[in-house]
Amino acid sequence: MNFSYYFLLIGVPLIFGLWAQFRVSSTFNRYKKVSTASGLTGAQAAQQILSASEIHDVSIVAIDSMLGDHYDPSKKQLSLSTDVFYGNSISAVGVAAHECGHAIQHKAHYPPLHWRNTIVPATQFSSQILPFVLLGGFFFHLTNLITLGIACYAVLMVFQLITLPVEFDASSRAKLILQKMGIIHTPSEIRGVNAVLDAAALTYIAAFIAAVGNMIYLLMVRRDSR
Repeated sequence: MNFSYYFLLIGVPLIFGLWAQFRVSSTFNRYKKVSTASGLTGAQAAQQILSASEIHDVSIVAIDSMLGDHYDPSKKQLSLSTDVFYGNSISAVGVAAHECGHAIQHKAHYPPLHWRNTIVPATQFSSQILPFVLLGGFFFHLTNLITLGIACYAVLMVFQLITLPVEFDASSRAKLILQKMGIIHTPSEIRGVNAVLDAAALTYIAAFIAAVGNMIYLLMVRRDSR
């Protein structure tokens, strides 16, 4: 296969993904040093947001995972990294509010969140077998394994596609509710929260582009092998 196709489908998404990761990390670290006027920690902001949204059955816990913040709908648990849980920075309240956005989606039965939760088992299975499928397909030149790899990437692509509206909606909810509740209110705080959440959105876009690029690449490999 022409190297230019490989670079376009694999290299460019990889570079974009690395840049997105750098952007979210650097933006988070920048605003981690800027305290909010309200003085609320991420955990306190999350608790206030959940209470205001009449969500009383979601626990908030601290986890030792840098940028590993997430909401688990099966456990109804909001897991916040230590910087977010204990920090009173713009980054902390922005990320905490974003994760609360997922809890609010869960309560409101937001359809894309339900679709994403439904496809999670298939996504996990595809991610686990994909390295072995690709290794076997390329090493032994087995077309059937390459076809299976295409199917795995198709599942991942659908998952990442559904993830986009879920994450964008959670960020939109976070930006609005933080201002509505007065957790942030100055222009500089609003810009900071927007910067943190918009940077995080790039990682989801990058993951979708990577899945599409890999699937197209495997389709071309299978075509050339026939």
